[in-house]
Amino acid sequence: MKEFCEPKKSRWVFRAIVYKSKYCQGFVGYGDADPSNVSPLVRGAEMRVAETRAVNRALRKAYGIGICSVEEIGSFSGPLEPKPQSKKAPKPVVLTDANGNSHRLRDRLCLLIRQHSLDGSLVKLYAADFCGTKELKEASREQIAEFINHLAEYARNDREGLLCQLNSYTQKQEEGAA
Repeated sequence: MKEFCEPKKSRWVFRAIVYKSKYCQGFVGYGDADPSNVSPLVRGAEMRVAETRAVNRALRKAYGIGICSVEEIGSFSGPLEPKPQSKKAPKPVVLTDANGNSHRLRDRLCLLIRQHSLDGSLVKLYAADFCGTKELKEASREQIAEFINHLAEYARNDREGLLCQLNSYTQKQEEGAA
């Protein structure tokens, strides 16, 4: 990757490979960084940012996860939760990075699951139930966005209650496995 690097311009490109076993062919991730695509807080550390991005992308591919680090989803442009304005249905929460790009609902959900140490399979069952569908893949984008808003509020205001709610899906999960 040396041919793509320009140290004098603080432009760096890395390739990372994750091997899950000694027989694995590896999962490759690339990362680049220069002053135009890093936060002002890390200017001067572009080489480390490029390396981190490459490693995170390789890990994400190897383990099939939406995000590996907060750096991968960018910075939040405002509060995570909208302020209540009226009795209307809440607007979906959209994460945006410094360039105004929105992030997928899946990434927001993965972040909530990780932040609050929730069981992802139980959250999936709860989400399908909340959306009124047999399987989550049948839910609309709007229903999923509404569920994510609900989950974020529930986790913030009553985490213990949320854990009890999720645990009520344990039997359903066991029945599905049988």
